[in-house]
Amino acid sequence: MLSWFRRKAEQGRTAKDLYGASVTQARHQAFFAANGVSDTPEGRAGMIMAHLFLLLDRLSRAGASGERLARALTETFVTDMDDCLREMGVGDLSVPKKVKRAAAELHARCLAYRRALEANDGTLARELLATLPGLEREPERAAEIALYMRCAREALDALPSGELLAGRVTFPSLDATAFNVQGAR
Repeated sequence: MLSWFRRKAEQGRTAKDLYGASVTQARHQAFFAANGVSDTPEGRAGMIMAHLFLLLDRLSRAGASGERLARALTETFVTDMDDCLREMGVGDLSVPKKVKRAAAELHARCLAYRRALEANDGTLARELLATLPGLEREPERAAEIALYMRCAREALDALPSGELLAGRVTFPSLDATAFNVQGAR
């Protein structure tokens, strides 16, 4: 019984590590300053969801352990959304509804992004254009972020499952002055 609690606690720490890595990458200024994603709560949440999709997608191919960690990662996202909304001063009665909406949005985006990546026909750029605020002003930037997501997916696919399940993840590096995925061009 105690070993179950220990494994659950360890899984929670690993999920927090992965979530922290995705938030750190999602907050990179190259997405906002150089690529036009709105630096607003909605834009930041959109970039976090895009990075969570990449991790959840990879975890779905890491067996039963990956599925359990994906569930814990989603729970970490939900907890963070709850905390952020409360910090922003959203009323206590509306927080659960907004968190539920954010979780549903994450699920919907994961499905849409997965289909778009598999289509390999520009659908991902159109999906990003529809889901990331600010890109409507510069639609050509959506193609750049789609390229980044493809590169990130390849990098995560190359990562051994053991590394990912241990909470060690590396996203492609971004040049801070111009949106340029290192090694992608």
